[in-house]
Amino acid sequence: MTPHNMSRFHPKSRRNVKQFLGRITLTAMLSLAWLSAANAIADDANADKETDPAVLANLERFQDMKLGLFIHWGPCSQWGARIAWPLSPSQPWARPDDLTAWTDRGKNLEVFARDYFDLNKTFNPRHFDPDAWAKAAAEGGVKYLMFVTKCHDGFALFDTKQSTYCITDPSCPFHTNPRANITKEVLDAFRRQGIRTGLYFSMPDWHSPDYENPELPPQRVFVPNYDIQKDPERWQRYLKFFRGQIEELVSNYGRIDVLWLDGGGGGGWEMDKLAAMARKQQPGILIVHRGGGGRYENYHTPEQQIPRQALPYPWETCLTMGDYWAYNPRDYYKPARELIHLIVEIACKGGNLLLDIGPDADGQLPPESVARLKEIGQWLKINGEAIYGTRPVAPYREGRVCLTRKDDAVYLIHLADLAQIRPPHVIAVSSIQPAEGAEVTLVGRDDVKLEWEKQGNGTIVHIPYAISCPIRGQYPYCRHAWAVKISKAVVASDAEKSEESTEKK
Repeated sequence: MTPHNMSRFHPKSRRNVKQFLGRITLTAMLSLAWLSAANAIADDANADKETDPAVLANLERFQDMKLGLFIHWGPCSQWGARIAWPLSPSQPWARPDDLTAWTDRGKNLEVFARDYFDLNKTFNPRHFDPDAWAKAAAEGGVKYLMFVTKCHDGFALFDTKQSTYCITDPSCPFHTNPRANITKEVLDAFRRQGIRTGLYFSMPDWHSPDYENPELPPQRVFVPNYDIQKDPERWQRYLKFFRGQIEELVSNYGRIDVLWLDGGGGGGWEMDKLAAMARKQQPGILIVHRGGGGRYENYHTPEQQIPRQALPYPWETCLTMGDYWAYNPRDYYKPARELIHLIVEIACKGGNLLLDIGPDADGQLPPESVARLKEIGQWLKINGEAIYGTRPVAPYREGRVCLTRKDDAVYLIHLADLAQIRPPHVIAVSSIQPAEGAEVTLVGRDDVKLEWEKQGNGTIVHIPYAISCPIRGQYPYCRHAWAVKISKAVVASDAEKSEESTEKK
């Protein structure tokens, strides 16, 4: 992931305020850079666009799924450290004073990095249970998995023949466990729950001497610490190693829907060769070369942020459930209501939410994350019709009401206000009306037909007091947000587009 954590400040996070403010500045700069790059790619009429029908069909299915689970895990979980970034000399925020492993080594980066890279020698997650992970995800309404097979620190959670720095090597005590090939075990378990699978893979590898030349000062960022033009042999060795590991992943682990490639800054990656190899093994696989643009960035991946408006291309927000990408025992987890509202807001803008959690060093999901997934799943079990398989409809959101559409139907999703546990008595929008013969119902309560009235180009929908009364209303059939379905809708923005099209002709 990018060298920062964009989570909002929370008093329970115990952050140093000065450090936090510095990271906010970095966040703003990176956010602007991402938006500028994304807009440039979208506006470039000559951008190299994907045309493979199998890839485009897979991309449509991807946009239907709406909720994915991101899993960051590795030996660093033994320290409760942020994954990979504490190794980077230029990223002191990732080595806070409350990181015991840092202060115990006298804040000496050379000693810290040496011991970090040796954490594989003590990584032994005896209670690793991928079926428990997959069950929690399925109960949470998750439709696809993005599993981190290797982050920037170079440790592979799969059986690779390209390197000994991996989970199945004798240097790692877990290698004798029947489930030692962790990536295989995780993917198989999630598929048994009907969840589609994707693989995250870091393009940089700070453990490889062909990415980080050990004869030069360490850099550990998204470009090698040497000039690839001046040392092309070293770079070609790295590309061979890099492609070899990708080939293992796309050849030996069953059907893969997404290959999510992170950290590939700069040029020289020869993505055409990589994509051809990957799609020979996995026809139609989506490839996400983050920030690369064109046909090898099949969808965009804003990190720890939600775009202000719907985007004209497929996208997915990757966002932590807590503050950390990997496990930390002191992490703060966002409340279920906040997470549900994020799902709704992202869906109404046409995106997916890829929600990240990190298992602990013993291989178990933190109880807080399991509880959050359960509550999200309970809400989606009732309201998922208004989320899964939907597309955005202008104006996307009006106040606390988010809009989604599916075929002729439009959904009005009211986000609960503070402490609100029952739907409001009235839900109003200014640009959507029921068509003739349409039914207006409360999602999850098809037995309740709602009264409505026109107001200009919009509609006022009335929720019966027997349900909506804050004090005497029926016991809440769901909390956090409520969806009204208009089975056949007249959308003002559609009419405007039709008029514009007629005028152009």
